Amino acid sequence: MVRIGDTTLPITLSLEASTPLYEQIESQLRQLIVSSVLAAGTPLPSVRMLASNLGCSVITTRRAYQDLEQEGLIHTLQGRGTIVADVPEEIRLQHQHGPIERSLQSAIAQARAAGLSHQELRTMLEQILTEEESQS
Repeated sequence: MVRIGDTTLPITLSLEASTPLYEQIESQLRQLIVSSVLAAGTPLPSVRMLASNLGCSVITTRRAYQDLEQEGLIHTLQGRGTIVADVPEEIRLQHQHGPIERSLQSAIAQARAAGLSHQELRTMLEQILTEEESQS
C-alpha cells in the first residue's frame, strides 16, 4: 500500500510473480487511473518515494512512470512532480475494454477449436453470468 496525502493506493508487488515489478506497478496504476479511482490532476508520489514505499529500485518505478507517461495517462511537470493526466473517455474505454475483448476473442477461438457453435458459446456465457449474479 502506498499513501498519497490522505489516499492509500492499493499497490502491492509480488516477487514470486513472473511479471516484472515495473509492469506490476504500471498495470496497477493504469487500472486505478482508467477506473477513475485516481482523478485527473491527482498528484502521484515521486519516483523515489514510490520506490521506497514499495521496496523496489528507483529504476523500476521510473520505468513504470515513463511507460505510463508515453501512454498519456500521467504527466511529469518540471518542479511540480507527476500527476494523473486528463484521460479522454475513448482512451479510458480502450484500456478498460481491451483486455476483456482479447480474453473473449481467445475464448471464442478455443470454442471454435472445440467444435462449439456460436449459440452453444452464448448459452455457456449466459449460464456463467447467471451463476455469477446469483453469487453476488
